[in-house]
Amino acid sequence: MVSPTNEVLGYDSKVEGGLIVTRVDAVINWIRANSIWPMPMGLACCAIELMAAGASRFDISRFGAEVMRFPARQSDVMIVAGTVTYKMAVHLRRIYEQMAEPKWVIAMGACASSGGMYRSYSTLQGVDRIVPVDIYISGCPPRPEAVLDALLKMQNVVREDRSARKTAIGNALIR
Repeated sequence: MVSPTNEVLGYDSKVEGGLIVTRVDAVINWIRANSIWPMPMGLACCAIELMAAGASRFDISRFGAEVMRFPARQSDVMIVAGTVTYKMAVHLRRIYEQMAEPKWVIAMGACASSGGMYRSYSTLQGVDRIVPVDIYISGCPPRPEAVLDALLKMQNVVREDRSARKTAIGNALIR
């Protein structure tokens, strides 16, 4: 994609004679950012709002995130939606570890972010205690618009990721 200022994928590039010059990692991150495949971990009422975000009224497919992948190895982003108990935390961590690199996590709702209103022995007080969280969505439950906003922020996080430089293809082409 070429902008009017000949800027491709957030990198200064030149268009000369139909040739576009850019960095390989910028192209890879552009592809990743526009094809985010979420792994929905719908654990409570926030999962209903996550489903609503995928419906036709809010159209999550505008961001390339309509393909909810339930096999962990096919997912890029885990969306933890709802209350996480200690019993479920073990399984959530296992699913996170099965996801391929690079991987990101969105904590959706007050319960996933901080335990919410549940201050009991069985509730995990924030999913960030077991997996690293990149984006938090506030609310109880958050609206589908907040999910879409988080996906826009996630696209920015993915575009700025430098893990593409670590790949074998990236190293061969960057040198």
